[in-house]
Amino acid sequence: MNRANMLQQLQATKEWDIIIIGGGATGLGAALDAACRGYTTLLIEQFDFAKGTSSRSTKLVHGGVRYLAQGNIKLVVEALKERGRLLRNAPHVTSVQPFVLPVYSYFQKLYYGIGLMIYELLSNKLSVGKTKLLGKKKTIQLLPSIHPKKLKGGILYYDGQFDDARLAIDIAKLAAKKGAAIINYMQVTELLKKDDKVQGVKVTDTISRKEYMLLAKVVINATGVFANTILKMDDAGSEEIITPSQGIHLVIDKQFFAGNNALMIPKTDDGRVLFAVPWYNKVIVGTTDTPINKISFEPKPLQEEIEFILHHFNRYCTSTITSKDVCSIYAGLRPLVKIGKKEKTSLLSRDHTLLVSTSNLITITGGKWTTYRKMAEDAINNAAFVGKLNKVECTTASLQIGIACNLSNIPQHWHLYGEGAYQIVQLLQENNSWNEKIHSNHPYIKAEIIWMIRNEMAVTVEDILARRIRLLLLDAKAAIAAAVVVAMIMKEELKQSEFWMQDQINSFTELAQQYLIT
Repeated sequence: MNRANMLQQLQATKEWDIIIIGGGATGLGAALDAACRGYTTLLIEQFDFAKGTSSRSTKLVHGGVRYLAQGNIKLVVEALKERGRLLRNAPHVTSVQPFVLPVYSYFQKLYYGIGLMIYELLSNKLSVGKTKLLGKKKTIQLLPSIHPKKLKGGILYYDGQFDDARLAIDIAKLAAKKGAAIINYMQVTELLKKDDKVQGVKVTDTISRKEYMLLAKVVINATGVFANTILKMDDAGSEEIITPSQGIHLVIDKQFFAGNNALMIPKTDDGRVLFAVPWYNKVIVGTTDTPINKISFEPKPLQEEIEFILHHFNRYCTSTITSKDVCSIYAGLRPLVKIGKKEKTSLLSRDHTLLVSTSNLITITGGKWTTYRKMAEDAINNAAFVGKLNKVECTTASLQIGIACNLSNIPQHWHLYGEGAYQIVQLLQENNSWNEKIHSNHPYIKAEIIWMIRNEMAVTVEDILARRIRLLLLDAKAAIAAAVVVAMIMKEELKQSEFWMQDQINSFTELAQQYLIT
């Protein structure tokens, strides 16, 4: 996946079957689906792939236990089916994660136990593990950090876990392999129309500043929380359909939460589910659900959100953590679709919504990572109808994403790269000095960075440290320190100037400060 090659493909195509705006989970999934059906497909992303919501999740591939409690059986069944498919289709970036829900009364044990058994039953043949009721002793054994006071036992159940940004990159690479043009740092500035129907987009390459007029039979708006912006571009008088909600996560060292089992608290003070989930030798704790009036490409955690998570973690765990113990903190925005006059964002549906405007612009929004494939399928089905394309059935339900690496003598995290691990090994044969770490406390080496620049369209230091590897989310201080090495590598690989390198270091350092609690 090479950006220069993608730009050549863009310039050589006079009219696309489908243009997709937005390079998050849904947009990338739609590009893959469309390309697999043989449609000429272009995806354009204003920043980097999965820059927004799609790289800031709780890292769970799940059916949504809370949605079951809300009575949304349809969403749960659909999500559980998609969970099973994703775990099967992308095993190198996904895994099964055991969870323990502690209970503090026998009524809770019965209530949540029945609920989680129903949750497992709804997954049918795609179940990932058997739900079990636990006594107090076994619960403490599985959750060594749980506070034993008033504990009556727990429930063990299973869900999926993944690396969201790595999966996004793999979907992009596979879509490109299937023939789609996938381009980051390309901003839509105008929708092109003829007889009041959308027939393409005007875009600006934010790197070269070159403008393009791109024609298409149908355009899909898959911009998540920014869907309103494209809808307003289509019709200035259109109603806003998105109510954004912010969720934050704290990342702490495993010393504060021992063991390999995740913790799930089913109901916090604001009605959300709280998780403490082991991830890459750290623990992710979250999340919040805070209504946001103003959306941002780089949302900032609020002090009350930080205190909320610290308070709830300390309430349930024996280890007391403070803001000083947080390795990194990240915030993401949820594209919740407005329904009636519900005031709490935690009560808004996580179902996805598909709209076809009178101009034939298709908007797909809402939903969650787990159901990205089904959202994409629905979007492309509608796009084929609107664009009068040849009807072709969706094939992504069983499509393998990435190829697992069978090498045994490589660092564990290289398995995330699938067949890319073989290419990294070849790079090391080319230059052994590329085996040097970019930071002494973390396993990432220079060869990985070079491979990502050459094969994964990484354009900035942030692209590397936030999404190609996850160092910014795991250890923000280490990411700031590693930025110098990464910038030097990128300067050479991209043939950039000393000024560019220093600007990258400065801009990344400024960004990374937001991931630290000061």
